[in-house]
Amino acid sequence: MKIRKMVFVALLTSLALVISLFEHYFPVPVGIPGAKLGLSNLVILTAIAAFGPKEGFTIAILKSFLLMLLTGAVTSFFYSLAGSVLSSLVMSLAIRFLVPPLSLVGVSELGAFSHNLGQVLVASFVLENSSIFYYLPIMTLVGAASGLFIGLAARQVTGHLMKVYRSY
Repeated sequence: MKIRKMVFVALLTSLALVISLFEHYFPVPVGIPGAKLGLSNLVILTAIAAFGPKEGFTIAILKSFLLMLLTGAVTSFFYSLAGSVLSSLVMSLAIRFLVPPLSLVGVSELGAFSHNLGQVLVASFVLENSSIFYYLPIMTLVGAASGLFIGLAARQVTGHLMKVYRSY
């Protein structure tokens, strides 16, 4: 990895971590336990679109790990990691194979759903109870609204990020 790209990935990782910390300490009052807007996924989607899947995965994994170290929330780490990794995988595949017919908004929606699915899978395993899947439709509705915003924002941010990246 070139040093310039490494610096940008480090900056994006820091940004994703700060956004995640903000969401951790100031939760959204939507009445759904553990619900977050997932704004750090904007950074991950932008990294995948601008630099590629390897950089997106790097940011997703580092963000989850560093968030655990800073907050001490070890159990949250597994939920965060599962959601981030599955979401990054789905968004990377969607960008590679579906982007001409699909926009970054569609990719973001797929990422939001897969992030929620990953978290519900971990919850089902941890709780040893598959009835947690009844929670998935509610999470999908919240994720769809968040995914729309993140996709629209990623479309704008990716273009500007690449201009800045190319100018250095």
